[in-house]
Amino acid sequence: MAQSSIQLIVQEADRADAGKGIARIGAEAMSRLSVEPGDTVKITGKRSAAAVVVLSNQGSNNISIDGYIRRDAGVGIGDTVAVEKVVPTTATRLTIQPVGEAIKLDGKDVADFIHKRYAGAPLYKGKTIALPVQVQQQQKQDPFESFFGNSWAGSFSSSFSTQYYEFIISDLAPDDVAIVGSETKVTYKDSAYKGEDGPKGKSAGNIHYEDIGGLGRELNMVREMIEYPLRHPEVFEKLGIEPPKGVLLYGPPGTGKTLIARAVANEVNAYFDTISGPEIISKYYGDSEEKLREIFQKAEENAPAIIFIDEIDSIAPKREESKGEVERRVVAQLLALMDGLKSRGGVIVIAATNLPDSIDPALRRGGRFDRELEIGVPDKDGRMEILQIHTRNVPLASDVDIGKYANMTHGFVGADLALVVKEAAMHALRREFPGMNPDEEISKEKLESLKVTVEDFDAALKMVQPSAMREVLVEVPDIGWDNVGGLDSVKEELQQGVEWPMKYASVYQKFDTKSPKGFLLFGPPGTGKTLLAKAVANESESNFISVKGPELMSKWVGESEKGVREIFRKARLASPSIIFFDEIDSIVPKRGSYEGSSHVTESVVSQFLTELDGLEELKNVIIIGATNRPDMIDPALLRPGRLEKHIYVPPPDAEGRKQVLDVYLAGVKDLLAGDLDIDDLVQKTDGFVGADIEALVRESKMVAIREFVQAMAGQSEEDIDLAVGNVRIYRKHFDEALKRVRPSLDKEGLLRAERDSWSFRFNEEERRTLEKAYEATLTAKYGGGDESKIKDLEKLLLTYRKDFEKIRKLVNGFDQKKKDDNYDTM
Repeated sequence: MAQSSIQLIVQEADRADAGKGIARIGAEAMSRLSVEPGDTVKITGKRSAAAVVVLSNQGSNNISIDGYIRRDAGVGIGDTVAVEKVVPTTATRLTIQPVGEAIKLDGKDVADFIHKRYAGAPLYKGKTIALPVQVQQQQKQDPFESFFGNSWAGSFSSSFSTQYYEFIISDLAPDDVAIVGSETKVTYKDSAYKGEDGPKGKSAGNIHYEDIGGLGRELNMVREMIEYPLRHPEVFEKLGIEPPKGVLLYGPPGTGKTLIARAVANEVNAYFDTISGPEIISKYYGDSEEKLREIFQKAEENAPAIIFIDEIDSIAPKREESKGEVERRVVAQLLALMDGLKSRGGVIVIAATNLPDSIDPALRRGGRFDRELEIGVPDKDGRMEILQIHTRNVPLASDVDIGKYANMTHGFVGADLALVVKEAAMHALRREFPGMNPDEEISKEKLESLKVTVEDFDAALKMVQPSAMREVLVEVPDIGWDNVGGLDSVKEELQQGVEWPMKYASVYQKFDTKSPKGFLLFGPPGTGKTLLAKAVANESESNFISVKGPELMSKWVGESEKGVREIFRKARLASPSIIFFDEIDSIVPKRGSYEGSSHVTESVVSQFLTELDGLEELKNVIIIGATNRPDMIDPALLRPGRLEKHIYVPPPDAEGRKQVLDVYLAGVKDLLAGDLDIDDLVQKTDGFVGADIEALVRESKMVAIREFVQAMAGQSEEDIDLAVGNVRIYRKHFDEALKRVRPSLDKEGLLRAERDSWSFRFNEEERRTLEKAYEATLTAKYGGGDESKIKDLEKLLLTYRKDFEKIRKLVNGFDQKKKDDNYDTM
């Protein structure tokens, strides 16, 4: 049987529903109310609001409404509201007024906006709406001129900026809930609305819980520490305990600390006041402290109240380090005021900072800032929520996949993601309206067709960097496995060690295992160690921090160690990330190897080891070091749990050289002449590493360019342009380049580099086998052994993956021949 009114418990709305004026209730509740999706319900708490019904899959006793409706109804999450079905009639008159301050607007423009924006939507007396207003920058007396985004504001103007202001429906007839029709008369009063439910103190902005993404756990803790004591102080009185007086929010800039404070203030309808350093500090003696006392006094008079101190480190630094007398007095006054808060649960101080260690420690004890909550960099799911919030009102093209960009934006905080959406929208604007002519009239059809596409988002991502990482070189390199020629075995090891744990984390979790923390890439110079590190960072979609060893060293005591700490701290913030240390032997050499030095390197080694496996866990941070002198690295760094995976990057073999040539010739394939034999070129480049091959290709192009320039000297520009279409790279150009570019390694150099790697790659038994094989080749060479067998054994020794069975057979063959020769000479 249908009921006229039922009691439901208020829940937080989905972020996608925010601002749409809908209420989600379960099928059972809809049946009890005899309503269907699309009907209108009246929601009554301390006040009344209305919303359109949408089916929910939540519990039958819940109703999900956004922060705007919760504020209008005077309720919070967890409160019980009365819900009843209403059939709204068409309003005969409607009056709208600004909230908080008088704003002069054209009444006809306001009426047109209400008729267009809210046609058919249920409105009610006391409903708060946010309207975009164009503020004219040059005119100071009457700044408010018109709305933006409608047909009457269809041109660009550099002298206007758009700001959102809150307005309230102060009168509605004939009923409390009605819809706007063509016959509804809309009246605008420019005087400020001064109702009893108006905002208290400074404006906290039109921010609600649905406008905060990626901070679900943090929001729950903030609600427990702040919202509950302000709304239900009687619970704490019953328990005989004091609720928290202060909450310190800390974390990187842009993660949402200020947003949380403003959202909580709105949700509990508390008096809200803000304190910022420049406003408090005064040149007059005692003036700063007086301003603080006034703020706290007003808060206590208007309890429940929230005092928000942004960037608290600027007004309450450590007194022993502060050189200014004013700052010390302000800290002392703040301590006294926080101790003197008398209202039980009535006043709560929220402070925000990104430098928690710079705050005076006396503020961080119990009874002052009781709780400290880190607001960190969002993960993938958090970034998805944030992007959904910021693209809520953006006209996205059908090919835009928000989830794809949530995966790509590692290390981005909420402010960065908001900037990405804004830049994408601006790119769409520039694309559709090149030049942005202020006099251009924009048709309604063109405005309706304006969409933000994948191209716009890709362009925006190139312009926006993660703010938490701007102090160090961070990039996701534009280099993939296709850009790395050869080295297939090395690629496979890096994929298994770096890519798999990030892409298939659930499998690793199932097997309760972790990936290696660090990798050491070693081998001769020019073999592609840096290129491999960049490719694996790109393929694993990680942030890439490149650190060159010598740049960390400083002549100042402690600065080098601080540099190491900062790099690891930034990497943790922007995880998943890869820290690449090029020439790592210069940072962490063997301790005790430099006699008479200042021990800077030894301190850096110790700091490095502490960061790798200290108390603070490295989560989703991988370290890759590159060197061509692994023997110089401190042994403590090479044990399991640190740089445990040692990967030899060998000079390319014939197949590898061919792949490297393909990479560097990919852009000029159409210019290669028919007489150029790539296989012949591969044979001629024995001993060339990747860098040598790049230099060879570059030099052959320069030979061809010099030949062309000499031939076309004195010709007209038209003739040169015609001749450019016929240029080719011939075999003779490569032959000339081969005379100028020499290989980095000869056969002895190749074997030497290979032997140097054995102590890092193989166990003792395998090393003995390889050393025995190497000695056998030397003995056979000088003893006039079988050339083909010597070449076979050398080839096996230079192969990346060793076939120890074949090597032993060949060595045994050499030993047997040696015995036979000795027998013949007896």
